[in-house]
Amino acid sequence: MALGLVGVLLAAAGVQANAAKPAVVQRRLDLVDRIHVQTQRYDAVTKDLAALQAQVDELKSTALGASGAGQALDAQISALAMVAAGLPVSGPGLRLTLDDALTPGPGAAGDPALGRVLDRDLQMVVNGLWAAGAEAVSVNGQRLSALSAIRSAGYAILVDYRPLTRPYVVLAIGDPRSIQASFAAGAAGRGLRTLSQTYGVQYLVEGVDLQSLPAAPAYALRYATTTGGSP
Repeated sequence: MALGLVGVLLAAAGVQANAAKPAVVQRRLDLVDRIHVQTQRYDAVTKDLAALQAQVDELKSTALGASGAGQALDAQISALAMVAAGLPVSGPGLRLTLDDALTPGPGAAGDPALGRVLDRDLQMVVNGLWAAGAEAVSVNGQRLSALSAIRSAGYAILVDYRPLTRPYVVLAIGDPRSIQASFAAGAAGRGLRTLSQTYGVQYLVEGVDLQSLPAAPAYALRYATTTGGSP
């Protein structure tokens, strides 16, 4: 009698689980669709913002160019904007492509999830490129600044709250030979080789003669001081 009751309960649980699967799959698909829609809206707003920022910069340069002091200030602003990733740049450098494992490595114990690229892996690569002498860095076309954040939300990797799709392409501006040698000899290079050998994570580092990186999203003034006179 007891065994029969257990069997009925297990059968009922199995039926309920199977019935719930389509609903779970549909909720996941709905969430993915919402993410795509919001990402498209974000891209459109970011594009409009960049166009408006370019107009503001042009008007500002025109106004400052009317005097010698203004021209000196405009040059200083441009130099600071370059440091703050506020201007697009181009030049030689490295292209580093990072992707999930095709076949899990020996350390993954057959679990494909262990061969997935994580946010901390991208953080390691980006920090390693900065340390190797990169002058500018982008991830999947998004320029990084000192205020950029690389985080995760579930299995998705976000750069400044924008989800990325694999493969992850990291571009770095600078001397290709010196950056590649310094990166490979540093902690990030060793960490990347460990990810590949242990978990099967794929990566490719290439020198590039010329590549272009966009400006980072519009930056806001955070601190200001007066240079003299009444505030």
